[in-house]
Amino acid sequence: MALSAEAGWNQTDEDWAVFFAHGKVYGITDAAGAPQATGAVLPYAGGFAWIGMVLVTVACRRKGLGTRILEACLADLDDRGLVPFLDATPAGAEIYRPLGFEDTLGLTRWRGSGGATGGGLPNGMRAMTEDDLAAAVALDAVAFGTERRFLLDNLFRRAGDAALLRADGTGFALARSGRTATQIGPIVAGSEESAAALLETALGRVAGAVIVDLADRWTGLAGLLEARGFARERPFLRMVRGRAAPFGDPDHLFVAAGPEFG
Repeated sequence: MALSAEAGWNQTDEDWAVFFAHGKVYGITDAAGAPQATGAVLPYAGGFAWIGMVLVTVACRRKGLGTRILEACLADLDDRGLVPFLDATPAGAEIYRPLGFEDTLGLTRWRGSGGATGGGLPNGMRAMTEDDLAAAVALDAVAFGTERRFLLDNLFRRAGDAALLRADGTGFALARSGRTATQIGPIVAGSEESAAALLETALGRVAGAVIVDLADRWTGLAGLLEARGFARERPFLRMVRGRAAPFGDPDHLFVAAGPEFG
């Protein structure tokens, strides 16, 4: 948590706990055992895994620690025959390309404010219940490329009023409270119009600072965020090594869960 806070990242201890429970965290420590660098792998059942939480404390940067962490993560996934994915900043992408990573999807992080009103839900929308999780997992698997029940279950229990399902069962939205902002995502839907309704409703169910990692192809949703006063904070590139095509269907993925989870 100290490393991610130093970097200004949004993760909480609940986010870190996902990696310890379902993945593997690598670290380099100083003589006293304090972390100087970290990185994590989160395997998914569909033959691939996510690399995230690659952090190096300021005093130890430019000493090769991040590269050592990344090499450990890649060796782990190679041993298990898993295709590595990650979401990189443009600067990070220049490091990952020589290692064989290629761009697959552009994303942008938007930051703004929620407008929680406490009112009822619009027509066509209902609050997600635990009984709906199986349906949400199935929808997510189409968009993402594999089922990740453990992650959606975690996000559902943290989403509060922002756990939403289209009444016709064609889409859903989740969210989670972070260290500095509520992160809305993932949003999976059958069309951009449906995703816009989910995003608008979710924004109306949370208060305070909000971040949204939106796939760049959805210009209508970008316009929606701009109209609500959101601003572009930083771009991400979804990258993969050793595979040309995505595992999932990008036509159904509108807002990502975050660069640490995919």
